[in-house]
Amino acid sequence: MKKRILVVVLCLAMLLSLSACGNALMFGTGGDSGTYFAFGGALAGYVTEHTDTAVTAVASNGSQTNVENIASGEIQLGFVQSDVMDYAYNGTRLFVDPDTGESKPVTSFSVVAALYMEQVQIVTLDPEIKTVADLKGKTVSIGANGSGVYFNALDVLGAYDITEEDITPQYQDFATSVDSLKDGKIDAAFIVAGAPTVAVQDLASGNDVYLVSLDDEHIDKLIETSPYYSKNVISADVYGTPEDCTTVAVGAVVIAGNDVSEDAVYDFVSTVFENIGSLSHAKENELDLEFASSITNVPYHPGAARYFAEKGIEVPTA
Repeated sequence: MKKRILVVVLCLAMLLSLSACGNALMFGTGGDSGTYFAFGGALAGYVTEHTDTAVTAVASNGSQTNVENIASGEIQLGFVQSDVMDYAYNGTRLFVDPDTGESKPVTSFSVVAALYMEQVQIVTLDPEIKTVADLKGKTVSIGANGSGVYFNALDVLGAYDITEEDITPQYQDFATSVDSLKDGKIDAAFIVAGAPTVAVQDLASGNDVYLVSLDDEHIDKLIETSPYYSKNVISADVYGTPEDCTTVAVGAVVIAGNDVSEDAVYDFVSTVFENIGSLSHAKENELDLEFASSITNVPYHPGAARYFAEKGIEVPTA
């Protein structure tokens, strides 16, 4: 009984503390071995400490889950890949009823800011796998079934005319993929996250890691059909690979529910971008106002638009 009373008292104290802060936001990030989780925690802590808006970062299954949880009101902020954001807003791929084929768009969110690029990292311990074409006939982790990573993998493989049937696909998250690579259960894994990624760093700490590059011809082919990708280079010093890796990337975007207060979103975005250098995470070095305000296919939240207007930047709003 005493333990139950203590739990109730602690919960009430937490609620009172959040109430005193004026705005309380739950921030969906990603799995605890990815960049979303680590960077999201750093951002949430800094905003909470320096504003009247309390932000609590929580682990999640990533982009699709964050969109769905914002729509249901379970969270108020979330990380999302720019491609998955496009799927959600337009009701394609992940947001299509699998039984009826009916489009299920989600439009109850808006953009806070684009933060950094998330590279499509094709990771292997086999030095003989040098190109995407070499994945044919191999056992490859292509992300959890139906995840953003899964569709990124299909896009990249498709640019090389490779289908799921041409490989032995495994549907694994980052951490499981890394364990499978270590154990020799898979030949390669698709990991889509900002580099350096914790899971890949862990793999590289005790193994010779290789990243598979894409060539310009196939990058151009991919971007022509899926313009939310852009060419990107992961330098050799990121993981200690033998050479730089040329790949594609999507944007890591923070979104908010449309019903989140303008002041709360303003607190978040202004505090983050006015304090680059103090956020205690390497990804802050990639923050840039021009990139942050570059989204055009989904409207910005009024709180974000207010901040960008103060910087002389006009962004689309609903």
